[in-house]
Amino acid sequence: MVQNIFRSGFLVRVSHTVLTFLITLVLFLHNTDLRRDEDQGEFLGPLLFFLLVMGSVLLYLTVSLMDPGFVLTDTGKVLQCSDEEVESMVPRSLTPRLRRCGYCLLQQPMRAKHCQTCKQCVRRYDHHCPWIENCVGERNHRWFLVYLLVQLLVLLWALHIALSGFSPSASWQLWLRANGILLAALCVVTVCSLVTLLLLGSHLYLVSINCTTWEFMSRHRISYLKGCGNEANPFDRGVVCNLWAFFCMCRTVAWEQVYLTNLKGDGVSPSTSLSLTESCPL
Repeated sequence: MVQNIFRSGFLVRVSHTVLTFLITLVLFLHNTDLRRDEDQGEFLGPLLFFLLVMGSVLLYLTVSLMDPGFVLTDTGKVLQCSDEEVESMVPRSLTPRLRRCGYCLLQQPMRAKHCQTCKQCVRRYDHHCPWIENCVGERNHRWFLVYLLVQLLVLLWALHIALSGFSPSASWQLWLRANGILLAALCVVTVCSLVTLLLLGSHLYLVSINCTTWEFMSRHRISYLKGCGNEANPFDRGVVCNLWAFFCMCRTVAWEQVYLTNLKGDGVSPSTSLSLTESCPL
């Protein structure tokens, strides 16, 4: 039973939540701007900070527990065209073919990958995140970025609050005794801020070019990217369209059709490619 709880990510989620509230408690109890605002009867700042912390925790649990886009059954009609139409658009050697997973034996749609930790195939697989103990894929990737943004705001605000709480002392020993806990909280917040900033920046860049972490790191091993050149991305539809589709389109894109359209090079606009989708409410 203990092993099952650990595999489910329960300990990781509890540890993250407990650490978040412990640091928040330290910031409220020490003589920081939050404490001084409370003493002066100004509760707007402390209330907003607490609500932002709660929002980050709820987003964390949402991203951690939601389905990232598991492939549960064999992919049906991925391409809505006949073999003759496909052959007329691109050479047969470039025609994408469904790959059957060697682990779960399901047919994978394009850009899907089997996660060894989750033991399932994930649509538009990005990576398995040990921070949330879940895969980041088609269904939760945008919420993962929203969580990173909110978490970064919380951490930067917490960093400012922590810096405002240090009190001077006559000696180093006395200073460390008075500010040791706050200093530890500041170190944790600083490290988490740098990691979150790096993650958010890298993911926003990859989203802007419509590329996943897996595709970026393993391009040389992915069959549908090997023949596209070192820099070419068959899924890139321009920065604006990429960002719009990622954050505002709640649909499962038929990436096989986008792939074929871009290879054909017949001038089909990004909007046309976006229409080749199947409805998939989140």
